[in-house]
Amino acid sequence: MPASHGALICVLSILLAPPPAGAQERQQIIISGEPGDVPMPFPGMGPRQFKTGTARIRGRVVAADTGAGLRRVQVRISGPDVPPRMAMTDPEGRFEFRDLPAGRFNISSNKSGYVTVQYGQTRPFESGKPIELADGQLVDKADIAMPRGSVISGRVLDEAGDPVTDAMVSAMRSAWVNGRRRLQQTGRMGTTNDLGQFRLYGLPPGDYFVSATLRDMAMMEMNFAPMGPGAPPQGAPPSSGYAPTYFPGTANGAEAQKITIASGQDAHNTDFALLPVRLSKISGIVLSSEGKPVEGTMINAIPRSADLAFGPMMGSSTRSGPNGSFTLNGVAPGDYTLQSRVMQMMTSGGGDVMTVEMRRGRIEGESETGMLPLTVGAEDIANVVIMTSKGATATGQVTFDGGTKPANTPTLRISAAPVLMEGPMMGPGGGPSGVNADGSFTLRGLSGLRIVRAAPLPPGWMLKEVRVNGADVTDSGIDFKAGETVAGLEVVLTSKVTQVTGAVRTPSGTEVKDYTMVVFSDDPQRWTLPINRHVAGVRPDQDGRFQVRNLPPGRYYAAAAEYLAQGEWGDPEVLDRLKARATSFTLKDGETKTLDLTMR
Repeated sequence: MPASHGALICVLSILLAPPPAGAQERQQIIISGEPGDVPMPFPGMGPRQFKTGTARIRGRVVAADTGAGLRRVQVRISGPDVPPRMAMTDPEGRFEFRDLPAGRFNISSNKSGYVTVQYGQTRPFESGKPIELADGQLVDKADIAMPRGSVISGRVLDEAGDPVTDAMVSAMRSAWVNGRRRLQQTGRMGTTNDLGQFRLYGLPPGDYFVSATLRDMAMMEMNFAPMGPGAPPQGAPPSSGYAPTYFPGTANGAEAQKITIASGQDAHNTDFALLPVRLSKISGIVLSSEGKPVEGTMINAIPRSADLAFGPMMGSSTRSGPNGSFTLNGVAPGDYTLQSRVMQMMTSGGGDVMTVEMRRGRIEGESETGMLPLTVGAEDIANVVIMTSKGATATGQVTFDGGTKPANTPTLRISAAPVLMEGPMMGPGGGPSGVNADGSFTLRGLSGLRIVRAAPLPPGWMLKEVRVNGADVTDSGIDFKAGETVAGLEVVLTSKVTQVTGAVRTPSGTEVKDYTMVVFSDDPQRWTLPINRHVAGVRPDQDGRFQVRNLPPGRYYAAAAEYLAQGEWGDPEVLDRLKARATSFTLKDGETKTLDLTMR
């Protein structure tokens, strides 16, 4: 197969990867505070119906330490019915967004040297407050105070004390991510210079763990070198290298030393040495479901870690050569998943032209995926066989309960997200899939336990349930087997939208405007569900009122916390503590419940 075909398959493997669960659809940003041309939506999403109105938001961005206005701050506004827009502050730090429709909006600010914050955010890693706008309303003081960013700086060295150049360095913090506590990369990733120095800046105050990873570009070139008869000879790959290392010098995240930084502080002299390890070679073959060798497919060695989310990647990649053979050089010890995905596509012309058919924004073609868990130690591993298989196919229908089908459904997409994710990458397949005019949809390339969801939902509608031949699989998911076809999948949307609103007061009756409201099921077994519909954390709007929408009917607790970092309400230990001072209530189909709570 010509090299151009292999490069195309590499690109397609990136394009075909599904977005993370809950990811926002990609849109072109309008660089203006004014409503301009409506940006093109993501291919296949259909036309977006954006609104304009007469409401306005004005504010000022200031430095948190001095109160002085900050110029040239990028201020972004987002909402469900407007395209993302950006305004730049003037020399006094002022900004304005005009011609806004009624609705709820979020505003964030970004400037080099300062911590990126949202409107209403007063503490590190806290969610911002939404701004509730009525028709023609002017919110005149949507002010944002930006603290100066903290810095972690130091040097990365080798075992002899010499500087390591081009090592990637990350600041990581413990966070509740995807149903478990993990180390999550925070802020920008840094790269060491010729002196081994790194500088991670713009960090909020807090507790961090620092990690460093050295990517060997020569090793990557060796992995992608031509293979087979006529290929130029290659030198022997190095037998030693460096493992991903945490400060002060350990490969085990549980042994990493915590670095605590205050607002605006520079935690310098964070020096540590990379751990030398023996690098292994993995060689084998990729076979299709028909037992035929697969040439030109990408093979990725993805680290498996329950403790890392978007953390340092020390995986390796290569491309299969003639007869499906592959060799991965320079693999550090650890647990990996070898993954390969094959696209079956038609070639035409002289053999150098590959025809790819685009339908509703998707690359059409039958795909096969192979995944193989592998533990790498100090020895080379040979004769590895990655057998690819056709993923499952699911066909189904979107139905609308309790009201007339909405007209604006071209943007509706159906996805099937994996329940179990190993490392920072999720498995292939699962959408998103467009919904046809008759409500039908097809999901391809599915494997393992998946949760089916629809997004973005039409205004005034929420997910009621997901069924397979009448059985409710909304929260339990569907376990897809290779090659099977699952028919009778039904995604039910309802116009009986639930809503919980209210305010919070102190025991003396004073209104509280700065808090996090957590609403969660009274059944602890529902606290740890994947892609959880039964637990929600929200911040109040500019008037101190909270709003939680689209909860399934049932019994709930509601509690106000003075401070919770983003996502911490997913931690069962946090919910158990909140339960002791929570207010219980019942929510029915389509009910709007108003609560007046006391901060305890």
